[in-house]
Amino acid sequence: MDLDTRFESTPDALTEVEVLGLAAQPGLSWPGGMDDYVETLGTGFSQALERAEFKGEAGESAVFGTGLTHPHTVVALGVGKEPGEDDIRRAAGRLGRIAKKSGSVASTLAWEGMAAAVVEGIRLSQYSYDRFKSKPKPSQIESLVLLGEGAGQDLEKGKVISEAVCWARDLVNTPAQHKSPQVFGTEVVERLSEAEVRLVTHDLEDLKEGGFGGVLGVAAGSDREPCMLEMWYEPEDAETFIALVGKGIVFDSGGLSIKPASAMMTMKTDMSGAAAVVASISAIARLGLPVRVLGLVPLTDNMPGPLATKPGDVLRCRNGKTIEVLNTDAEGRLILADALSYAVESGPDLMVDLATLTGACKVALGDFIAGVMGTDEGLIERLIGAGKDAGEQLWQLPLPKEYRSQLDTHMADMKNIGGRWGGAITAALLLKEFVGEVPWAHLDIAGPARWPRDEHYQSQGGSGFGVRTLVNLVSDLAEHEFANSE
Repeated sequence: MDLDTRFESTPDALTEVEVLGLAAQPGLSWPGGMDDYVETLGTGFSQALERAEFKGEAGESAVFGTGLTHPHTVVALGVGKEPGEDDIRRAAGRLGRIAKKSGSVASTLAWEGMAAAVVEGIRLSQYSYDRFKSKPKPSQIESLVLLGEGAGQDLEKGKVISEAVCWARDLVNTPAQHKSPQVFGTEVVERLSEAEVRLVTHDLEDLKEGGFGGVLGVAAGSDREPCMLEMWYEPEDAETFIALVGKGIVFDSGGLSIKPASAMMTMKTDMSGAAAVVASISAIARLGLPVRVLGLVPLTDNMPGPLATKPGDVLRCRNGKTIEVLNTDAEGRLILADALSYAVESGPDLMVDLATLTGACKVALGDFIAGVMGTDEGLIERLIGAGKDAGEQLWQLPLPKEYRSQLDTHMADMKNIGGRWGGAITAALLLKEFVGEVPWAHLDIAGPARWPRDEHYQSQGGSGFGVRTLVNLVSDLAEHEFANSE
């Protein structure tokens, strides 16, 4: 969406806006020097706050019709005593939803360096996937005025990140019939051609010649050929090199271990990890962050066609290790095994993968929290911190070596499933077999990649989860060089 955004240092600009969002803290203090303005709203505003039991706590809001032309609506937005970035982002999202049918909006939320979060919250709250609607209802907001002092770079950062998240949401929400691996790849090529990113597409023949047995085994049952996208962002002043890997199952039927019909309804979204990686790289490049980045996304369907991999088949992956496939619905780890092996060959300083990998992780952590596991505690801590600032919750799960025996089989180096319990952990332990000595973290985003309802800046469907965390991580690496904590 096009949104004209600017800073104004005085409330004089309110004569031009239709909806005003006022940040409020407990005790009904009004940041941004708006106490005098609040006084002019009179007892009607006070009564509206009382009716809403509004106290300024984070998550609260109250709407007041002024009876005036500008602004015709004032929205009190609680942010709490010590608001973090996501408190501000969520408040901005609530404002955006209330003001969606208005042309112009102003807000006092952008204080203490929070401008980027406000821009993200407003823009993300306006997102809708209307491609197949005969009567779409797009947002009518055209301008956003931020009252207070600020820097243009904050605005640009918020714009770039929100556009990347919206692109990831579009990729995830697109029906599988309209995003074959080749179509997905073509869109990425077109989008990244505008950024300083070098892109190589590995087609079916390349995958065969390169020994990508995991990807080929999963793709065997589909009539749409697989591919793998290799993206390089290489600024001259980079001191740290990170590899990002995303699971790209564009539709997952379960293969011959076919899913129940109800479990397939959301399986167009099984490429959410791939969407997060390509979108984050686009943002990283546009922001000019001085970190070298390799992105890899293997793309394929998982279908039960006549040539599909069968339970009991053995696949040989890129690094030579073999996997006995006992459940073809545990396919994401097979394509990631190849991609991780390939990434290791380039010698990154650290590596992160994202995948809607296991229902077990969603059972453990629910709809809104991703699991994180890995081989380097320092990297995991940085990811959790990056996620906290981004409003994307990560919770560390253990990676105990004692569970590795669940993958033992007499037929191959490992099998692709463990026992009944701890499925998120055994899946990560399989991935660990393919990361070599590179410090590595795995994000299982099976829950938060798909948002269950419209609220604040989130929309039902693909959430774009992971984009903001990855951009924050790379921003942190740009400021603080990575050191292996092992």
